[in-house]
Amino acid sequence: MHKVMALDVGTKRIGIALSDYLQVIAVPHSHIPRVPEEKALAEIYRIARENNVEKIVVGVPKNMDGSIGFQAQDCIDFSQKILGFDIILEDERLTSEEAESRLRSRKVDFRKNKGLVDMESAGVILEQYLRR
Repeated sequence: MHKVMALDVGTKRIGIALSDYLQVIAVPHSHIPRVPEEKALAEIYRIARENNVEKIVVGVPKNMDGSIGFQAQDCIDFSQKILGFDIILEDERLTSEEAESRLRSRKVDFRKNKGLVDMESAGVILEQYLRR
């Protein structure tokens, strides 16, 4: 069995979440700096290898009308640099708001650590994918 990884790709950081082996539960894992990009990709490969990942779900922040804007295109471009895995693009509209709401409900102060939001957002993206 294999795990599924989800990435919330931002301009500064990348949030990472992993599924369990049954691909039912999504768990926020970590966040890494986006640049330098080669180092970010190497870290994604390392985490994927260590966790027996076959599929990587990349969040694509489409505009509210469903169109692809600059940020969405940046995520798509980044996903094309990840080789050797099945890549799934997942619409991630409003995941950051959902992630912040979840963190607030757990009384986690994320204002000084935006990486927590990125990790939680990756978890939301992965949950959406796993539910389908």
